[in-house]
Amino acid sequence: MDGIVTDVAVGVKRGSDELLSGSVLNSPNSNMSSMVVTANGNDTKKFKGEDKLDGAPSRVLHIRKLPGEVTETEVIALGLPFGKVTNILMLKGKNQAFLELATEEAAVTMVNYYSAVTPHLRNQLIYIQYSNHKELKTDNTLNQRAQAVLQAVTAVQATNAPISGTTVSESAVTPAQSPVLRIIIDNMYYPVTLDVLHQIFSKFGAVLKIITFTKNNQFQALLQYGDPVNAQQAKLALDGQNIYNACCTLRIDFSKLVNLNVKYNNDKSRDYTRPDLPSGDGQPALDPAIAAAFAKETSLLAVPGALSPLAIPNAAAAAAAAAAGRVGMPGVPAGGNTVLLVSNLNEEMVTPQSLFTLFGVYGDVQRVKILYNKKDSALIQMADGNQSQLAMSHLNGQKMYGKIIRVTLSKHQTVQLPREGLDDQGLTKDFGNSPLHRFKKPGSKNFQNIFPPSATLHLSNIPPSVAEEDLRALFANTGGTVKAFKFFQDHKMALLQMSTVEEAIQALIDLHNYNLGENHHLRVSFSKSTI
Repeated sequence: MDGIVTDVAVGVKRGSDELLSGSVLNSPNSNMSSMVVTANGNDTKKFKGEDKLDGAPSRVLHIRKLPGEVTETEVIALGLPFGKVTNILMLKGKNQAFLELATEEAAVTMVNYYSAVTPHLRNQLIYIQYSNHKELKTDNTLNQRAQAVLQAVTAVQATNAPISGTTVSESAVTPAQSPVLRIIIDNMYYPVTLDVLHQIFSKFGAVLKIITFTKNNQFQALLQYGDPVNAQQAKLALDGQNIYNACCTLRIDFSKLVNLNVKYNNDKSRDYTRPDLPSGDGQPALDPAIAAAFAKETSLLAVPGALSPLAIPNAAAAAAAAAAGRVGMPGVPAGGNTVLLVSNLNEEMVTPQSLFTLFGVYGDVQRVKILYNKKDSALIQMADGNQSQLAMSHLNGQKMYGKIIRVTLSKHQTVQLPREGLDDQGLTKDFGNSPLHRFKKPGSKNFQNIFPPSATLHLSNIPPSVAEEDLRALFANTGGTVKAFKFFQDHKMALLQMSTVEEAIQALIDLHNYNLGENHHLRVSFSKSTI
């Protein structure tokens, strides 16, 4: 997503490049007093840029080992999730910087967070510690570029503050009961992942933990801040907002819980203070470097609170396009992997075609491989990471052929086809060129009709000669009971309700693309409606 900070970097660059000549930012030789850092460009060499590692807390932080080409914006972005950044001094020749936050508390939170999640900038490890200096005094005439960036970021933050264009001050917020928020997402036409939530909610403070789950056919999450005040600010700003254009609406309440117990770091839950946790399912723990890289990416993205949708328009378009499988979403890992591992299948009944049809409701299935030595498991390759996330969140825990299936991300990057001439008993199938892909066309209306498995099915492409009785008989023949039926006005579409979700899943697998005659192939999908 094109986050605020990225936009600021672009916006400020033009107006400030000509201010750089002779600036203190290009000179490592700055004159510093013992308790107040000043930058006046004098060519004295008293400052060594070295602070004690275990210094007492200070709202001024000393950042070392910065990449040579790093910008002020990127350094400021490190501090933004934790509170207001009030000053910055870059020492480009020494690859160091000083960052001043509004409060000591914010600085302590930031140092604690980055001691758990190693900070990186541009894939380079950096070091953050308290400075010996208690405040940062810079000569603004010589430190113009840094001040310009800081002012621009502050202006953008103020513009996007949740209440009538002014920042919510801590004193103006009534104490919240809990630092934990319960989040429900309505109209989830595009995938919303744990990483997307982290990115959005980090604008209001450091997010410590997130747990996501599906309840009552709805994607929900519990999200914990370090401070109830942050939870209150996030709720004020985000409740009722759309993440993407006209969909994915946030419904936010305080949770009765005051602390979340996260056991695994994976796509469903994460404890950002403990990157060492295992991922579950026997997979290795989340690589701390990945955790740190993600912390870096999300800190670069501040999401406006007062706009609807939350993402600025081009970011919303990027998100929609990413869901449509046309582009990757910058800054948001699309679940990374396109391959799903599906286990606990009914090995007597399951076929590559049945998996293609069911998983094809949530994305364009490219390849399916039922494992030769473990026929209750299969690998399914989707067109992109967003589609695999969507299929996993909707189908994990559903019943298929009488068994509750488990869907997780596989460690494989692709599904291999069998070697030429090798008979694998039809267990592997390539669907790359299938005419039945629902999401091939960019902007297809199918993207707006993605719903969790439900007892009610939406039928379309019905020829004029087919009556209600024909369709009732056809669906009863799949082994379930048809509870209700209703034609749309034009008789080309209908809603049909089975008695259980499992029966509806079976009917969809059996009858999607069923030939009704007159060159009409029935299209079946899950509906959010009831009859």
